[in-house]
Amino acid sequence: MNFKINQIAVLLALGGVIVACSGNEKGNQSTQEAAVPVTVGSVSTQATNYITTSGQVTAKETAVISTRAMGFVTGFKVKVGDQVKKGQLLVTISNADILAKRAQAQAMITEAETALKDAKKDYERYEELYRQKSASTKEFENITLHYHSVKAKVEASHQMKNEADAMLIYTNLTAPFSGIVTQRNLDEGSLANPGMPILMVEQVGSYQVRASVSEADIAHIKTGTVVEVEVKSTGKKYAGKIVEMSTSSQYSGGQYMIKISLSSQQDVFSGMYVNVSVPVANAKTNENTILIPVSALIYKDQLVGIYTISESNQALLRWLKIGKTTGDKVEVLSGLQAEEKFILQSEGKLYNGAPVRVK
Repeated sequence: MNFKINQIAVLLALGGVIVACSGNEKGNQSTQEAAVPVTVGSVSTQATNYITTSGQVTAKETAVISTRAMGFVTGFKVKVGDQVKKGQLLVTISNADILAKRAQAQAMITEAETALKDAKKDYERYEELYRQKSASTKEFENITLHYHSVKAKVEASHQMKNEADAMLIYTNLTAPFSGIVTQRNLDEGSLANPGMPILMVEQVGSYQVRASVSEADIAHIKTGTVVEVEVKSTGKKYAGKIVEMSTSSQYSGGQYMIKISLSSQQDVFSGMYVNVSVPVANAKTNENTILIPVSALIYKDQLVGIYTISESNQALLRWLKIGKTTGDKVEVLSGLQAEEKFILQSEGKLYNGAPVRVK
């Protein structure tokens, strides 16, 4: 009996050892994750031969429609998005008070012109009497003064009417050029004040780019230079030419404004933000541009990054600030050094901290 009990105890002990060994083997297999085979790439550099800046697409002609007369908006003849022609009526503003002043001026003109007729007759009669020495010098001077005074009243009345006519123009606002209505700031019935923007009209199909250049780069900018314009939202690139450049930054925070005409207007709209690359022939710089393949980039929401390899052979996600794209290469502005390696391709899924193996 004791012998059988000992045998059973030995068997149970051996079974526990076997189970423990198999459990350890499974645990080691689960904790040791297979390394992902990867291909490593190297940074390429080139001498900087262009200046990169940002700007915005604007219409060549933009007009803010406002009035000099205070009054209620009585009607809009157009809406946002409408095509308008030069001289077309856009907005009407109440003008009853101006019409009343105009009528008063017209009445004053009638009265003054009637008085001028009588004054002219008296002047001509006294002029003849003075020539015949039948009227004294003092009498002739008085009648002459009265005549010129009435003439001045007639002229003043006409100028008052001209003032009223000029104010009436600002109660019927018209388009200064052919274009499109892009903005409306008031509703019908609102009180329009002098100088308050009511509508915005922009020229259609004729756009330019307004960009700013720092004082360190303005010396390398020349009018007539052909530049590359990239729309940030679409990634589309267009050729442009610098047509105007400011030589003063006194009121622009140290930035010099340049204007660029676009050779193509397709899929370009006013207000779009763009990147501008200006080629520079004789720029002196000791820095090099870091370039990496576009295919190596990782995108997450608005962030752009790349995987590098740590000393322990793990994938490390590095966020980058990128610049201009040239062909299949993209410029790295910050986040990666020229001597660093990065993962170009992988044969498995990568994540931050994943084990990797360089092929």
